[in-house]
Amino acid sequence: MPLLAKILFLLALVLSLTGLLSPPVALTMGILFGLCFTHPFAAAARTSARILLQVSVVALGFGMNLYEVLKAGRSGFVYTALGISFALLVGLALGKALRVRGNSSFLITAGTAICGGSAIAAVGPILRADDEEMAVSLGTVFILNSVALLIFPPIGGALHLSESQFGLWAALAIHDTSSVVGAAAKYGQEALVIGTTVKLARALWIVPLALGTAAFKRRKSEIGAESETRGASKIPFPWFILFFCLAAVLNTYVPAIQHASNALFALGRLGLTATLFLIGTGISRATLKEVGWRPLLQGVLLWAVVGLTSLYFIRIGWIAL
Repeated sequence: MPLLAKILFLLALVLSLTGLLSPPVALTMGILFGLCFTHPFAAAARTSARILLQVSVVALGFGMNLYEVLKAGRSGFVYTALGISFALLVGLALGKALRVRGNSSFLITAGTAICGGSAIAAVGPILRADDEEMAVSLGTVFILNSVALLIFPPIGGALHLSESQFGLWAALAIHDTSSVVGAAAKYGQEALVIGTTVKLARALWIVPLALGTAAFKRRKSEIGAESETRGASKIPFPWFILFFCLAAVLNTYVPAIQHASNALFALGRLGLTATLFLIGTGISRATLKEVGWRPLLQGVLLWAVVGLTSLYFIRIGWIAL
Protein backbone atom coordinates (compact mmCIF):
# COMPACT_ATOMS: atom_id res chain seq x y z
CA MET A 1 0.00 0.00 0.00
CA PRO A 2 2.78 2.56 0.77
CA LEU A 3 4.37 1.83 -2.63
CA LEU A 4 1.00 2.22 -4.39
CA ALA A 5 0.44 5.53 -2.60
CA LYS A 6 3.83 6.83 -3.76
CA ILE A 7 3.20 5.79 -7.37
CA LEU A 8 -0.28 7.35 -7.48
CA PHE A 9 0.94 10.55 -5.80
CA LEU A 10 3.81 11.06 -8.26
CA LEU A 11 1.63 10.17 -11.26
CA ALA A 12 -1.09 12.65 -10.29
CA LEU A 13 1.51 15.35 -9.57
CA VAL A 14 3.03 14.91 -13.04
CA LEU A 15 -0.42 15.08 -14.64
CA SER A 16 -1.11 18.30 -12.75
CA LEU A 17 2.14 19.86 -13.95
CA THR A 18 1.49 18.93 -17.59
CA GLY A 19 -1.83 20.77 -17.76
CA LEU A 20 -3.84 17.64 -18.52
CA LEU A 21 -5.86 18.30 -15.38
CA SER A 22 -7.91 21.43 -14.73
CA PRO A 23 -7.43 23.17 -11.34
CA PRO A 24 -10.72 21.85 -9.87
CA VAL A 25 -9.92 18.29 -11.03
CA ALA A 26 -6.40 18.50 -9.58
CA LEU A 27 -7.74 19.70 -6.23
CA THR A 28 -10.38 16.95 -6.24
CA MET A 29 -7.77 14.28 -7.02
CA GLY A 30 -5.59 15.59 -4.21
CA ILE A 31 -8.46 15.46 -1.71
CA LEU A 32 -9.42 11.94 -2.81
CA PHE A 33 -5.80 10.86 -2.42
CA GLY A 34 -5.64 12.34 1.08
CA LEU A 35 -8.87 10.63 2.09
CA CYS A 36 -7.87 7.22 0.73
CA PHE A 37 -4.15 6.96 1.57
CA THR A 38 -1.67 7.82 4.27
CA HIS A 39 0.47 10.57 2.73
CA PRO A 40 3.94 9.20 1.88
CA PHE A 41 5.52 12.67 1.48
CA ALA A 42 3.49 14.82 3.87
CA ALA A 43 6.24 17.19 5.05
CA ALA A 44 7.78 17.63 1.60
CA ALA A 45 4.35 18.25 0.04
CA ARG A 46 3.54 21.01 2.54
CA THR A 47 6.86 22.78 1.93
CA SER A 48 6.62 22.40 -1.85
CA ALA A 49 3.02 23.66 -1.91
CA ARG A 50 3.92 26.81 0.02
CA ILE A 51 6.87 27.69 -2.25
CA LEU A 52 5.15 26.73 -5.51
CA LEU A 53 2.06 28.71 -4.54
CA GLN A 54 4.00 31.96 -4.17
CA VAL A 55 6.03 31.41 -7.35
CA SER A 56 2.81 30.69 -9.28
CA VAL A 57 1.14 33.88 -8.02
CA VAL A 58 4.11 35.90 -9.31
CA ALA A 59 3.97 34.15 -12.70
CA LEU A 60 0.25 34.93 -13.01
CA GLY A 61 1.17 38.62 -12.90
CA PHE A 62 2.56 38.25 -16.43
CA GLY A 63 -0.99 37.74 -17.65
CA MET A 64 -2.02 41.29 -16.74
CA ASN A 65 -1.86 44.30 -19.06
CA LEU A 66 -2.09 47.39 -16.88
CA TYR A 67 -3.47 49.58 -19.68
CA GLU A 68 -6.56 47.42 -20.12
CA VAL A 69 -6.95 46.71 -16.42
CA LEU A 70 -6.66 50.35 -15.33
CA LYS A 71 -8.97 51.51 -18.12
CA ALA A 72 -11.70 49.21 -16.83
CA GLY A 73 -10.79 50.02 -13.24
CA ARG A 74 -11.18 53.80 -13.65
CA SER A 75 -14.77 53.55 -14.87
CA GLY A 76 -15.80 51.24 -12.05
CA PHE A 77 -13.44 52.17 -9.23
CA VAL A 78 -16.09 53.40 -6.81
CA TYR A 79 -18.54 50.53 -7.12
CA THR A 80 -15.68 48.02 -7.19
CA ALA A 81 -14.37 49.40 -3.89
CA LEU A 82 -17.87 49.44 -2.42
CA GLY A 83 -18.63 45.95 -3.69
CA ILE A 84 -15.43 44.47 -2.27
CA SER A 85 -15.97 46.21 1.07
CA PHE A 86 -19.56 44.97 1.19
CA ALA A 87 -18.51 41.38 0.43
CA LEU A 88 -15.75 41.46 3.05
CA LEU A 89 -18.09 42.78 5.75
CA VAL A 90 -20.90 40.34 4.95
CA GLY A 91 -18.52 37.41 4.60
CA LEU A 92 -16.80 38.00 7.92
CA ALA A 93 -20.18 38.51 9.61
CA LEU A 94 -21.44 35.21 8.19
CA GLY A 95 -18.24 33.46 9.27
CA LYS A 96 -18.68 34.75 12.79
CA ALA A 97 -22.38 33.85 12.89
CA LEU A 98 -21.66 30.33 11.63
CA ARG A 99 -18.64 30.03 13.93
CA VAL A 100 -16.26 29.09 11.15
CA ARG A 101 -12.94 28.36 12.82
CA GLY A 102 -9.43 29.39 11.88
CA ASN A 103 -8.55 31.20 8.67
CA SER A 104 -11.17 29.55 6.45
CA SER A 105 -13.72 32.32 6.98
CA PHE A 106 -11.37 35.08 5.82
CA LEU A 107 -10.03 33.02 2.90
CA ILE A 108 -13.52 32.24 1.57
CA THR A 109 -14.52 35.87 2.04
CA ALA A 110 -11.43 37.15 0.22
CA GLY A 111 -11.95 34.68 -2.62
CA THR A 112 -15.58 35.73 -3.06
CA ALA A 113 -14.85 39.46 -2.77
CA ILE A 114 -12.04 39.62 -5.33
CA CYS A 115 -11.03 36.77 -7.60
CA GLY A 116 -11.47 33.35 -6.10
CA GLY A 117 -8.50 31.00 -6.03
CA SER A 118 -5.96 33.71 -6.88
CA ALA A 119 -6.97 35.80 -3.86
CA ILE A 120 -6.90 32.75 -1.60
CA ALA A 121 -3.49 31.79 -3.01
CA ALA A 122 -2.15 35.28 -2.28
CA VAL A 123 -3.60 35.70 1.22
CA GLY A 124 -3.16 32.13 2.48
CA PRO A 125 0.63 32.26 3.00
CA ILE A 126 0.31 35.61 4.78
CA LEU A 127 -2.18 34.14 7.23
CA ARG A 128 -0.07 30.99 7.53
CA ALA A 129 -3.19 29.01 6.69
CA ASP A 130 -2.74 25.25 7.02
CA ASP A 131 -3.51 22.63 4.38
CA GLU A 132 -7.07 21.89 5.44
CA GLU A 133 -7.99 25.59 5.61
CA MET A 134 -6.58 26.18 2.12
CA ALA A 135 -8.19 23.07 0.67
CA VAL A 136 -11.62 23.75 2.15
CA SER A 137 -11.53 27.39 0.99
CA LEU A 138 -10.32 26.55 -2.52
CA GLY A 139 -12.72 23.65 -2.77
CA THR A 140 -15.66 25.86 -1.83
CA VAL A 141 -14.69 28.46 -4.44
CA PHE A 142 -14.17 25.91 -7.21
CA ILE A 143 -17.49 24.19 -6.52
CA LEU A 144 -19.32 27.51 -6.78
CA ASN A 145 -17.31 28.42 -9.90
CA SER A 146 -18.49 25.25 -11.60
CA VAL A 147 -22.10 25.96 -10.64
CA ALA A 148 -21.85 29.56 -11.88
CA LEU A 149 -20.43 28.46 -15.21
CA LEU A 150 -23.55 26.36 -15.76
CA ILE A 151 -26.34 28.57 -14.41
CA PHE A 152 -25.29 32.17 -15.13
CA PRO A 153 -25.87 32.20 -18.93
CA PRO A 154 -29.41 30.71 -18.65
CA ILE A 155 -30.29 33.14 -15.85
CA GLY A 156 -28.99 36.08 -17.90
CA GLY A 157 -31.05 34.97 -20.88
CA ALA A 158 -34.20 34.48 -18.79
CA LEU A 159 -33.82 37.99 -17.34
CA HIS A 160 -33.06 39.46 -20.80
CA LEU A 161 -29.77 40.98 -19.66
CA SER A 162 -27.82 42.80 -22.36
CA GLU A 163 -24.33 41.53 -23.12
CA SER A 164 -22.88 44.53 -21.31
CA GLN A 165 -24.99 43.84 -18.22
CA PHE A 166 -24.19 40.15 -18.22
CA GLY A 167 -20.44 40.70 -18.62
CA LEU A 168 -20.48 43.12 -15.70
CA TRP A 169 -22.56 40.77 -13.54
CA ALA A 170 -20.30 37.81 -14.30
CA ALA A 171 -17.21 39.84 -13.36
CA LEU A 172 -18.75 40.92 -10.06
CA ALA A 173 -20.43 37.70 -8.99
CA ILE A 174 -18.26 34.82 -10.30
CA HIS A 175 -15.11 34.05 -8.33
CA ASP A 176 -12.34 33.09 -10.77
CA THR A 177 -11.35 34.84 -14.00
CA SER A 178 -11.40 31.55 -15.93
CA SER A 179 -15.05 30.93 -15.00
CA VAL A 180 -15.94 34.55 -15.82
CA VAL A 181 -14.40 34.05 -19.26
CA GLY A 182 -16.23 30.76 -19.76
CA ALA A 183 -19.65 32.08 -18.76
CA ALA A 184 -19.28 35.37 -20.65
CA ALA A 185 -18.04 33.62 -23.81
CA LYS A 186 -21.25 31.58 -23.87
CA TYR A 187 -23.28 34.80 -23.68
CA GLY A 188 -21.58 36.80 -26.40
CA GLN A 189 -18.45 38.60 -27.59
CA GLU A 190 -19.28 41.93 -25.93
CA ALA A 191 -20.02 40.15 -22.66
CA LEU A 192 -16.65 38.39 -22.92
CA VAL A 193 -14.68 41.63 -23.43
CA ILE A 194 -16.44 43.49 -20.61
CA GLY A 195 -16.36 40.55 -18.21
CA THR A 196 -12.66 39.89 -18.74
CA THR A 197 -11.46 43.50 -18.40
CA VAL A 198 -13.60 44.26 -15.34
CA LYS A 199 -12.50 41.02 -13.67
CA LEU A 200 -8.83 41.79 -14.32
CA ALA A 201 -9.28 45.26 -12.85
CA ARG A 202 -10.92 43.69 -9.83
CA ALA A 203 -8.01 41.25 -9.50
CA LEU A 204 -5.62 44.16 -8.84
CA TRP A 205 -7.31 44.56 -5.47
CA ILE A 206 -5.42 41.44 -4.41
CA VAL A 207 -2.44 43.70 -3.75
CA PRO A 208 -3.98 46.12 -1.19
CA LEU A 209 -5.88 43.23 0.39
CA ALA A 210 -2.70 41.17 0.82
CA LEU A 211 -0.66 44.10 2.12
CA GLY A 212 -3.48 45.16 4.45
CA THR A 213 -3.83 41.62 5.75
CA ALA A 214 -0.09 41.42 6.43
CA ALA A 215 -0.12 44.76 8.26
CA PHE A 216 -3.14 43.76 10.35
CA LYS A 217 -1.65 40.38 11.27
CA ARG A 218 1.68 41.96 12.15
CA ARG A 219 -0.01 44.53 14.35
CA LYS A 220 -2.12 41.87 16.00
CA SER A 221 0.93 39.73 16.67
CA GLU A 222 2.77 42.68 18.20
CA ILE A 223 -0.12 43.39 20.53
CA GLY A 224 -0.27 39.75 21.59
CA ALA A 225 3.50 39.43 21.92
CA GLU A 226 3.47 40.60 25.54
CA SER A 227 2.53 37.11 26.64
CA GLU A 228 4.82 35.37 24.12
CA THR A 229 8.48 35.16 23.34
CA ARG A 230 9.55 38.38 21.67
CA GLY A 231 9.36 38.13 17.89
CA ALA A 232 8.02 34.56 17.95
CA SER A 233 4.78 35.46 16.19
CA LYS A 234 6.11 38.02 13.73
CA ILE A 235 4.23 37.98 10.41
CA PRO A 236 6.53 38.00 7.34
CA PHE A 237 6.11 40.70 4.72
CA PRO A 238 4.50 39.24 1.56
CA TRP A 239 7.33 39.99 -0.86
CA PHE A 240 5.81 37.75 -3.51
CA ILE A 241 2.92 40.24 -3.88
CA LEU A 242 5.39 42.96 -4.83
CA PHE A 243 6.96 40.62 -7.39
CA PHE A 244 3.43 39.97 -8.70
CA CYS A 245 3.07 43.75 -9.27
CA LEU A 246 6.51 43.89 -10.89
CA ALA A 247 5.53 41.08 -13.25
CA ALA A 248 2.44 43.04 -14.35
CA VAL A 249 4.54 46.18 -14.92
CA LEU A 250 7.15 44.29 -16.95
CA ASN A 251 4.47 42.63 -19.04
CA THR A 252 2.94 46.02 -19.84
CA TYR A 253 6.02 48.13 -20.55
CA VAL A 254 8.91 45.82 -21.55
CA PRO A 255 8.59 44.43 -25.10
CA ALA A 256 11.16 41.69 -24.50
CA ILE A 257 9.09 40.37 -21.60
CA GLN A 258 5.85 40.60 -23.57
CA HIS A 259 7.12 37.96 -26.00
CA ALA A 260 7.53 35.51 -23.13
CA SER A 261 4.58 36.64 -21.01
CA ASN A 262 2.14 34.06 -22.37
CA ALA A 263 4.55 31.25 -21.57
CA LEU A 264 5.25 32.61 -18.09
CA PHE A 265 1.53 33.04 -17.40
CA ALA A 266 0.91 29.48 -18.61
CA LEU A 267 3.63 28.19 -16.30
CA GLY A 268 1.96 30.05 -13.44
CA ARG A 269 -1.35 28.33 -14.22
CA LEU A 270 0.36 24.94 -14.31
CA GLY A 271 2.15 25.68 -11.04
CA LEU A 272 -1.09 26.72 -9.41
CA THR A 273 -2.78 23.52 -10.62
CA ALA A 274 0.01 21.39 -9.15
CA THR A 275 -0.19 23.41 -5.93
CA LEU A 276 -3.90 22.68 -5.64
CA PHE A 277 -3.17 18.96 -5.93
CA LEU A 278 -0.49 19.17 -3.23
CA ILE A 279 -2.78 21.16 -0.94
CA GLY A 280 -5.60 18.68 -1.49
CA THR A 281 -3.42 15.74 -0.46
CA GLY A 282 -3.09 17.35 2.98
CA ILE A 283 -6.76 16.64 3.69
CA SER A 284 -7.52 13.50 5.67
CA ARG A 285 -10.78 12.11 6.97
CA ALA A 286 -9.96 13.38 10.44
CA THR A 287 -9.27 16.95 9.31
CA LEU A 288 -12.32 17.01 7.03
CA LYS A 289 -14.52 15.89 9.89
CA GLU A 290 -12.97 18.55 12.12
CA VAL A 291 -13.58 21.35 9.59
CA GLY A 292 -17.23 20.42 9.02
CA TRP A 293 -19.96 21.95 6.86
CA ARG A 294 -19.81 25.53 8.14
CA PRO A 295 -17.22 26.95 5.67
CA LEU A 296 -19.16 25.59 2.68
CA LEU A 297 -22.42 27.11 3.96
CA GLN A 298 -20.65 30.43 4.51
CA GLY A 299 -19.34 30.38 0.93
CA VAL A 300 -22.76 29.56 -0.55
CA LEU A 301 -24.60 32.23 1.45
CA LEU A 302 -22.00 34.92 0.72
CA TRP A 303 -21.99 34.06 -2.98
CA ALA A 304 -25.80 34.28 -3.09
CA VAL A 305 -25.79 37.68 -1.36
CA VAL A 306 -23.10 39.11 -3.66
CA GLY A 307 -24.69 37.66 -6.81
CA LEU A 308 -28.23 38.83 -6.07
CA THR A 309 -27.16 42.27 -4.83
CA SER A 310 -24.94 43.00 -7.82
CA LEU A 311 -27.63 41.73 -10.22
CA TYR A 312 -30.23 44.02 -8.66
CA PHE A 313 -28.08 47.15 -8.93
CA ILE A 314 -27.06 46.31 -12.50
CA ARG A 315 -30.69 45.87 -13.58
CA ILE A 316 -31.79 49.20 -12.08
CA GLY A 317 -28.83 50.95 -13.69
CA TRP A 318 -26.88 51.91 -10.57
CA ILE A 319 -23.91 49.82 -11.76
CA ALA A 320 -22.99 50.29 -15.41
CA LEU A 321 -20.02 50.95 -17.66
